[in-house]
Amino acid sequence: MKELITASPLFGIAITIISYTLGLKINRRTGKAIFNPLLIAEILIIAVLIIFKIPFSAYNNGGAIINLFLGPMTAMLAYSIYRERMLVRKHIVAIIAGTVAGSIASIISIILLSHLFGINETLSASLIPKSVTTPIAIAVSASLGGIRSLTVTALLLTGVAGNILAPFMIKLFRVKNRVAQGVAIGTASHVVGTSKALEMGEDIGAISSIALSFSGIVTAIIAILVL
Repeated sequence: MKELITASPLFGIAITIISYTLGLKINRRTGKAIFNPLLIAEILIIAVLIIFKIPFSAYNNGGAIINLFLGPMTAMLAYSIYRERMLVRKHIVAIIAGTVAGSIASIISIILLSHLFGINETLSASLIPKSVTTPIAIAVSASLGGIRSLTVTALLLTGVAGNILAPFMIKLFRVKNRVAQGVAIGTASHVVGTSKALEMGEDIGAISSIALSFSGIVTAIIAILVL
């Protein structure tokens, strides 16, 4: 019976939707940033697979279908950019400069920490694109000889951390400028962090969307030409 249920792609789709819906309800009921819907969904899905001894491949039959919507959903961020186009145009130089600086700082920090803690080149290559969108991150990781699964894990952790910690870090460092807030979130924690930026304000979300796009381009260029 279990094999019959899990054989269908609908299993992966259903468990993903149910887990995320539960995550949303828990987040809204508690009002705590730590109860991030995506994080809760990941924990629930992993728990179900482990408890019922369901192979990941069975889940991924449906999960892969959901992944197909990742690109189009990311492209929809362009709508917020369009609505805030005057703001983006006004601060485009600052946005590009901040994104380039942030992307370079992210890559350098990974390289330095890898040397400091004795992490080998393969693991380091897997972590370098942790702050960009999934399609670009996977391509960059592959070009550097990284491990795809580790890159995806790093992406999830980075995005969730950014989503949870962004408001706290902004208050901690007293970042008042909303353009700077958007650039920081988009550059550091890609589309998952940008979803939090949109909650903070459409202007911050638009800037974050631009930043995550430029961040991916800068990271890919550095990976090809420098690393």
